[in-house]
Amino acid sequence: MKIIKLVSAELAPMELLLTADPARERIEEYLDKGECYVLQKDAEVIGTYVLLQTSASTIELMNLAVHENYQGKGLGKNLIKDAILRAKQAGYQTLEVGTGNSSFGQLALYQKCGFRIIGVDQNFFLRNYDEPIMENGIWCRDMIRLSQTL
Repeated sequence: MKIIKLVSAELAPMELLLTADPARERIEEYLDKGECYVLQKDAEVIGTYVLLQTSASTIELMNLAVHENYQGKGLGKNLIKDAILRAKQAGYQTLEVGTGNSSFGQLALYQKCGFRIIGVDQNFFLRNYDEPIMENGIWCRDMIRLSQTL
């Protein structure tokens, strides 16, 4: 398995990205400005993430997705570690990420990888998504913001 940077947003694995963010338009916006990385097993893309610079010293992990057949095998953690390494190598001081209030697995994973909760963007998903998002039997309304000093 290897993680590579895509040279064009057109090659991004949209169906996989949509499993982590249901808004195609939002994904297209941050793909245009960010960098997409994919985890390949042989010729198959089984994981992906997007990094987007938000300031001179900060970069954000915008989307992290692992194909459902490969979840629970530590690949998400490997992708996060790769994102951390690339952000450090590029000279950023901070890596941020946001996830839904109902995303228990993701919240645990990010904290296991060294992220700390820095705030809550209340009603983020109500303001930015047309359809309600339900996850783990909970209405996803707020974005939990996390950060890691590199």
